[in-house]
Amino acid sequence: MKGKTIVVKLGTSVLTGGTRHLDKAHMVELVRQCASLHRAGHQIIVVTSAAIAAGREHLGFPELAGTMANKQMLAAVGQTQLIQTWQSLFNIYGLHVGQILLTRADLEDRERYLNARDTLRALLDHRIIPVINENDAVATNEIKVGDNDNLSARAAILAEADLLILLTDQRGLFTADPRNNPDAQLIEEVQTIDDTLRRLAGGSVSGLGTGGMATKLQAADVARRAGIDVVIATGQVPEVIGRLAEGERVGTRFPALATPLESRKRWILAGPPPHGEIHIDAGAVKAVRDKGSSLLPKGIVRVEGRFRRGEAVRIVNPEGRELARGICRYDALDLNKIKGQHSEQIESLLGYGYGSVAIHRDDLVLL
Repeated sequence: MKGKTIVVKLGTSVLTGGTRHLDKAHMVELVRQCASLHRAGHQIIVVTSAAIAAGREHLGFPELAGTMANKQMLAAVGQTQLIQTWQSLFNIYGLHVGQILLTRADLEDRERYLNARDTLRALLDHRIIPVINENDAVATNEIKVGDNDNLSARAAILAEADLLILLTDQRGLFTADPRNNPDAQLIEEVQTIDDTLRRLAGGSVSGLGTGGMATKLQAADVARRAGIDVVIATGQVPEVIGRLAEGERVGTRFPALATPLESRKRWILAGPPPHGEIHIDAGAVKAVRDKGSSLLPKGIVRVEGRFRRGEAVRIVNPEGRELARGICRYDALDLNKIKGQHSEQIESLLGYGYGSVAIHRDDLVLL
């Protein structure tokens, strides 16, 4: 099986077993499953809940008013406990973790989004397990993603993941609440998310209820539109993470609507209009067009327009015709400094670098 990028979202109910304490025995079992996939060549990302629960436990379950400041205090304390727990458990299998705390502002601001993406990719490139959570210690309602289901979908997009696994205390999405309807059936696969399905997910209580299955459905819709397979399943099924990675039918699966690369390239073509032009030489044309290569600074002869890192640009051949369109890794000012130069000179010319290419082949569409 080819190596995949897999995001595993672990809800508070999974990490606590429905109690007030972190269930470390179950957490180490989940870590073992992740480590097994990691050894098999997959890239694993963990999106973890339970920071506030961990904070309450560490402080001895204090009686506190439900103010934003108290919740942020509990999250601040709990995050340290949670990341230490994940580090100690992954250490058992010789793996390192790296913590990424995000808010909605980090995902909506272009520069911060790209920086978060670069950090995530660097962790994965060095075979380190990213552990992601919302930055509840500083986030206000105005900048919160709001729930870790939707955060995990955005993390999966950030990582250009192949599979998003949403683990909860429920087996998946049912046709009705199975606790009070004996005829309720597990929905094994969802091809279309419509209002009927949304009402089903949002109209139940407790385990299937609002803020539970409803947000998972939102997350599944976002991720599958970005080309990511999604599964909702219970964290109590033996070997659930590995079985889902193998494509076994467990829980409720939401097949991707396109491959991540197809989805990204459609967005490049249909998204915001290009902000500038990059004129390239004949050698770069041959590399990009005939060999499927990335565009290197060496092949750039002229830069036109004012654009920022992460914005779309036209790529123009020596005859003045648009050859391709792509998302640039450097802004116009930086490209003017490094055009015509070898990639290894980028850091010495700029004092920093965002990689050896001007536009990666995955961010480039031939016209």
